[in-house]
Amino acid sequence: MTIALNSSGTRRLKNSLAKWLITLGGISVLFTLVLIFMYLLYVIKPIFNSAKVEPNVSFVIDKRAENSSDTLSAGLDELQELAYQINKEGIVDFYQLKATSEHAVGYKVLSKNLLAENNQLDMIIESGVYLKLLIDNQNNIQLITPQFKATYTDDTRTIIPSIGYPLGNENLIIDQQNKTIKKLAFAMTEEQAMFIAFTDDNRLIKTTFIAEDDFNYDPAYETNYQEIDFVHNIVDDILITPDLTLAFIRSGNIISIFELDDEDNVSLKAEISSVTELTTMALLSGGSSILLGDNAGTVSQWFEVAGKNGRQFKQIRTFTTKNNEAVSRIVTEQFRKSFYTMTLSGVVDVFYTTSEAHLWQGKISDGQPNAMVISPRADGLLLINENKLELFSVENEHPEVTLSALWQEVWYEGYPEPDFIWQSTSGSDDFEGKFSLVPISFGTIKAALYAMLFAVPIALSAAIYTAYFMTPGLRKKVKPTIELMEALPTVILGFLAGLWLAPLIEDFLPAVFLLVIFLPCSTLITAFAWHNLPKHIKNHVPETLAPMILIPVLLLAGYAAFSLSPVAELHLFGGDMRQYITNELGISFDQRNALVVGIAMGFAVIPTIFTMTEDAIFSVPRHLTSGSLALGATQWQTLIKVVLLTASPGIFSAVMMGLGRAVGETMIVLMATGNTPILDWSIFQGMRTLAANIAVEMPESEVGSSHYRILFLAAFVLFVFTFVFNTLAEFVRQRLREKYSSL
Repeated sequence: MTIALNSSGTRRLKNSLAKWLITLGGISVLFTLVLIFMYLLYVIKPIFNSAKVEPNVSFVIDKRAENSSDTLSAGLDELQELAYQINKEGIVDFYQLKATSEHAVGYKVLSKNLLAENNQLDMIIESGVYLKLLIDNQNNIQLITPQFKATYTDDTRTIIPSIGYPLGNENLIIDQQNKTIKKLAFAMTEEQAMFIAFTDDNRLIKTTFIAEDDFNYDPAYETNYQEIDFVHNIVDDILITPDLTLAFIRSGNIISIFELDDEDNVSLKAEISSVTELTTMALLSGGSSILLGDNAGTVSQWFEVAGKNGRQFKQIRTFTTKNNEAVSRIVTEQFRKSFYTMTLSGVVDVFYTTSEAHLWQGKISDGQPNAMVISPRADGLLLINENKLELFSVENEHPEVTLSALWQEVWYEGYPEPDFIWQSTSGSDDFEGKFSLVPISFGTIKAALYAMLFAVPIALSAAIYTAYFMTPGLRKKVKPTIELMEALPTVILGFLAGLWLAPLIEDFLPAVFLLVIFLPCSTLITAFAWHNLPKHIKNHVPETLAPMILIPVLLLAGYAAFSLSPVAELHLFGGDMRQYITNELGISFDQRNALVVGIAMGFAVIPTIFTMTEDAIFSVPRHLTSGSLALGATQWQTLIKVVLLTASPGIFSAVMMGLGRAVGETMIVLMATGNTPILDWSIFQGMRTLAANIAVEMPESEVGSSHYRILFLAAFVLFVFTFVFNTLAEFVRQRLREKYSSL
């Protein structure tokens, strides 16, 4: 009696401990899922934050003489520690923006006169971040660049400013006739410096300085002068693309576009006519797009689009300021597609072209400032108004990311039409990241679909036969063997699919389609022949070995398909089925395609679906099948009307588990596809999935960048997709269980 009581107490203790451990484990799993969900949101959230422009530094600068020291140009270094301004007297002053142990904010670090005595500047033409072309009242022209050198003393950084002369200290001769220049623009590469000028005698000229070696090391150059045929007598603005291929000349509301490639002739490429009154224009980063501002507060973006009649400039999108005032100034960022507009009343709007996002609006100046400059890293905005310098901090880390840019078609520069594009990196500094999640989400669905089309019929058929028709002795060998397939690393399947299966299918493509015919037909013929064999012959074959008869038949059918493949390819497809598909049917063919992925990933999914389906069918109570058979139903009728219906919740769960495995698969789709993010249902085309995309690009993404956070967003999409799909699957499974539980 004492022993029984002790045993009962021990059992209760163990049961209680197991209950609490299981409960703790379940809560831990749920808590972990919530933590993953919250961490993904934490990483993703900053890409949807609004832009902010806030005052940072403000101080009064020197003004030497009334009406003679107006600022013509300004700028600042990358680290926003120094700012400079160049006034009409030709004096450049550098000011401290950050307080140090030696100098306060606003301290003048350096002052230098850039002109001869008694000369004054008429205009300053800017190109890029630092290049400044100075033109004085004596028609002297000089190219300078403010330079900043960082030095470190006792772990303290000091920025030392200076002035460089990329083309030497001598005056530059832009016009051979030495006429006064009214409008001018220039752009410079390592090998050329190109100038387009409009003179006071209404000539439009092109001057090219060709480096003898490289302007980075030697300012020596040769000069080439050209005169451009130009019908207008007024020029309001001139712009040159950074690659020195196009010039944009604005005359009122007409933009004339000239090709600059030919050293002997400058030809008119196109003209853009505006129905509204244009007030200003600017080139977007990279020089592929031109922005036109008008008096109605609208900025339109134009770039070349390939059409039936060749490449033509087309208006792609428009941006409207909220107060609808005339746009007086457009300032573009150096490395991104963002731009700032200012209206006559001093209201600034910030836009991003590709995402069509209106990022910010605010009034930061009373009237028009003398200078408005975006910092090189686009994290600051510098204004100089009369004798006041103001620096604004700009928080605009991810302007290219909006819901519409992620999930809708976007018209990118150089593309003939809007499209869904994922292209995160390039070898060019002018490259614009394209982050549409549609192609990789589509690729995930496509890969899973083809894998399920291959795996579900095979796995369900095998599970039904194994659980319902196969002898117990053979079942004990077959089921563990198939379950053992699940332990095979998917990297091995991906490796075999990419390096062995893909070339094999390409070389014997007709055999794949012959197998679709030969395997079912050979199976039906074998079954029909076995059914019609005399009983005394079938009785000589043990029931356990009867299914094995089909194995050599299937092998023979496969051998026949591959043997007939060259013959079928020669007579039906002109000797090359791949070329026939590409040339005659117009269907692109990639060696690593959806067919290869479907077969390889199907083999990875089959064990999961088979095991769960077989267990569900085998677990159907025997009294149900026995009762059905006793009432006169055949085995097939019992299977369809009783067994499958009773096991349907388990079968549905098996299919959903297989689908979840296919959606989250990484290594197979990484190695067995071309990893091309395209929208194409073709079985002969590859794809890129969410999981493979994360695996490929996460190691190369910069932490905290838009690319990095969008990859986390892709993981979040995959997480939500599987969560929602599994929730719906569980709901359907419960409904099926309730419906057929009464059987």
